[in-house]
Amino acid sequence: MRLRRTSAIAAIAAAVAATTAAVYPSAPADRLAPMPALTAPGLAARYTADAHQITRAASAASRAGNTGLARSLDAMRGGQGVAVEVFGNLATATRVAILVPGSDTSLTTFGSRGTASPAGAARALAAQARDVDPRARLAVIAWLGYKTPSTLSPAVMTSGDAGQGADALRPFVEDLVGHGHQVALICHSYGSVVCGLAAAHLPVTDIAVVGSPGMDAPSVRALHTTARVWAGRDPGDWIQHVPHVHFLGLGFGQDPMAPAFGARIFECGSGGHSGYFKPGGIALRNLARIALGDTAGVTR
Repeated sequence: MRLRRTSAIAAIAAAVAATTAAVYPSAPADRLAPMPALTAPGLAARYTADAHQITRAASAASRAGNTGLARSLDAMRGGQGVAVEVFGNLATATRVAILVPGSDTSLTTFGSRGTASPAGAARALAAQARDVDPRARLAVIAWLGYKTPSTLSPAVMTSGDAGQGADALRPFVEDLVGHGHQVALICHSYGSVVCGLAAAHLPVTDIAVVGSPGMDAPSVRALHTTARVWAGRDPGDWIQHVPHVHFLGLGFGQDPMAPAFGARIFECGSGGHSGYFKPGGIALRNLARIALGDTAGVTR
């Protein structure tokens, strides 16, 4: 099941355009076409049409003097979109694992890079969990709920984008918990910064980070969470060379793998920064057990 914000943005843009058209009859809103088939050309055409509608609505809002609305619409036009995909039966699941991805993740790469993409990683995690316990009622969610920074941009060394991601992740988790699910967060790379900022008093059972540059906190205690906090890293992962500092808004603090941080360290084997969800790997097996709540089965 995949939920995309595209249709929501289109609906908002259409509503705003229709409202402003009543005030400015010279710029009537076009009726949006039905959603196309989920193909690359079809979606590209729809995104272009939606962007056009948002642009017209922003112009109308600006002419009306509503600068706040105009800025919001401009921000929507420049957004990368979000996606959520569920693997397993969320309706019958008792446990849910949410996979939070890191930098350079977009709708384009959401499922196009095998297990190095959120959808591929979540699919592999769900399959591994079934192998560990075929009777487990687990759903795995690939969650792209925020604008991720580019690895080659200055933003990747700050928590600005992660803060927006945390603000989006909290209500998503709380809603799942409110419906009776036990939730674990599986956070990769920059996604672990998102999880660190969202962690305070969040009702999750486990937070597991892999390939983490830091969680924007000096220790597990500073996260203010009752969850079990796990950390794993491939010894050859390049992320280990990222300076673990927090100075003038740059960096994310203590290395989660450091004893002083206080996380539960688990084995990851070798696979590189993008290899934590490769089928057959030690990292994937341990992440599956964490997702299932089987803490005794995690190799430390």
